Amino acid sequence: MEHKIIVVGIGPGSPDYILPVASRIIAQADVLVGSQRALITFAPKHATVKVIDRDISGVLTFIATSLSQSDVVVMVSGDPGFYSFLATLKTKFTSERITVIPGISSMQLAFARITAIWQDARLISMHGRTANDNDLNYAPDKKLGILTDYEQDPKFIAGVLIDHGWPLNAKVWLCANLSYENEEIKHSTLSEVKMLDGFTHCVMVVAA
Repeated sequence: MEHKIIVVGIGPGSPDYILPVASRIIAQADVLVGSQRALITFAPKHATVKVIDRDISGVLTFIATSLSQSDVVVMVSGDPGFYSFLATLKTKFTSERITVIPGISSMQLAFARITAIWQDARLISMHGRTANDNDLNYAPDKKLGILTDYEQDPKFIAGVLIDHGWPLNAKVWLCANLSYENEEIKHSTLSEVKMLDGFTHCVMVVAA
């Protein structure tokens, strides 16, 4: 039988938010791939591990080589279908070779924390990516969920949104370190966030 790549969503980070099926698959894994933090948190002692680092080609080669002997479990933060390493895996391996186990995304948890509905939100990532104008342009009753990073942080994004017509008093929630003990949620406005330092790597929710 051909071995599989099992892509497992581990949720936002805390073991409290990982699905039982994901925990079982990780605990039984002989070969495990993931971020260093994920491997430290979840990897069983018996597993052969590989850190997902800047050498993506090397990681893909490791997975391909390991598949000759075993299934390979790849841990990704949040849900695999939302801006994860799954997209990279699908450039090299066919869908038939991949099994996906869903997880709770940080975006989903952020909306839960602020008790907001997200079925009508536009969800985008500015984490190492450039968002298009259609996503960023203001419209009445528009709602955004944005993944940020250290360069395109909430302060930067607030300025971008104001330039795209958003009102200064638009409501903003900054959700950092979700699911961890140092989790922090801040409710503010675009004008205030434009002057705010910190909250670099977080989920930013904006509502008109």
